[in-house]
Amino acid sequence: MQGRTVRRLLNPFEEFVRGESAGGITLIAAALLAFAWANSPFAPGYFALQETPFGIGIGGFGLEKPLLLWVNDGLMAVFFFLVGLEIKREVSVGELANPRDAALAVIAALGGVVVPASIYAAINWGGEGIAGWGVPMATDIAFALGVMALLGSRVPLSLKVFLTALAIVDDLIAVSVIALFYTAEVDLLSLALSLGVLALAFAYGRRGGRSLRGFALLGLLVWFFMLQSGVHATVAGVLFALVIPMNRKIPPEDLRDELRSGLERGEFEEVETKVANLERVLEDAQSPLHRLEHSLHPWVAFVVMPVFALFNAGVSLTGGGGLANPVALGVLLGLLVGKPVGVLGASWLAVRMGWSSLPQGASWGAMAGVSLLAGIGFTMSLFIGNLAFEGSTLLDGAKLGVLAASVVAAVAGLAILVWTGPSESKKDARGG
Repeated sequence: MQGRTVRRLLNPFEEFVRGESAGGITLIAAALLAFAWANSPFAPGYFALQETPFGIGIGGFGLEKPLLLWVNDGLMAVFFFLVGLEIKREVSVGELANPRDAALAVIAALGGVVVPASIYAAINWGGEGIAGWGVPMATDIAFALGVMALLGSRVPLSLKVFLTALAIVDDLIAVSVIALFYTAEVDLLSLALSLGVLALAFAYGRRGGRSLRGFALLGLLVWFFMLQSGVHATVAGVLFALVIPMNRKIPPEDLRDELRSGLERGEFEEVETKVANLERVLEDAQSPLHRLEHSLHPWVAFVVMPVFALFNAGVSLTGGGGLANPVALGVLLGLLVGKPVGVLGASWLAVRMGWSSLPQGASWGAMAGVSLLAGIGFTMSLFIGNLAFEGSTLLDGAKLGVLAASVVAAVAGLAILVWTGPSESKKDARGG
């Protein structure tokens, strides 16, 4: 247990990639189950489960929604909270902290947003499906890293870092799109209450508050009032993440001294207290943001996202016009063509203009493979599709386009990375 804690403290990115990869495989399994269920003789039970009402209440206050909305408005707020934590960490101390290092991911992400949305809009211009222009915009990091994990060390770590940074910028853009373009009417009083609690949480963190339970209570209030305001509740998750402090009670550079001091005081000599005291010191060396990120990650990867996939990936093939439907076609081409063209083209421009450089050890062939993996839109694309076409028959077309594009992008991206990556024989010849 001590070893796991130390590894997480000292090597967070590799821990993150391992978790994302395993979570991506679980996500794929849940999506396949949903798709098979929705096209089986038991399909009526699947769609009935989505609409099953569920409510909670305290005193005179109560909230009742179908299970599908509890998943999309409630569980997904936790997913977006984790996304917000990752955005803050990457911008503060991660791959997006240095402007030149971040330039390639930011420019590539912008290209990967503009081109797919333009392709979709061109196909659906003037039709009722135009509302789904945001569907083919985002990359599913868990799904993409899960596919990339199949190649193991054949893919340079720098490419995994690039794909992660690209997906995080994608998520930030997608959240902004949700807040600005997929919000209907706004209750200003509820919005003001949500922002007021958010300000209270910020002040609590600034004054040294570190209790995760305290932050959890404030977070629930922010989410509830945001839900009542009409702004999608998942936006509350990202905003609340931004007020979680990153300051550490014990700076990393003082960690060794603190551990040595504990040994000199005899705090670690008793077996029954050794682990507890060591964990206390290591916990103090982590900020509330890092503690939350590490504790939430397995829940999001292995519970929240698979449940979301189970409730949202089930689409019947018996209706909706198939992939010839303009919505399905727009999503398919947006993700499968627009995403890799946008990401690769913008990356080439950034390198050509001298704004950035290729990830270390990566070739343009490998970048083409990663750009195709960026076309795996799954989680965020399905989520935006639900917002764009809630209650509409067009939703099935959007889901079908997302699923088809994600599968083809995964297979094609994997094939290109295998073709362009170093073979085992070449690695053996180089001694590695």
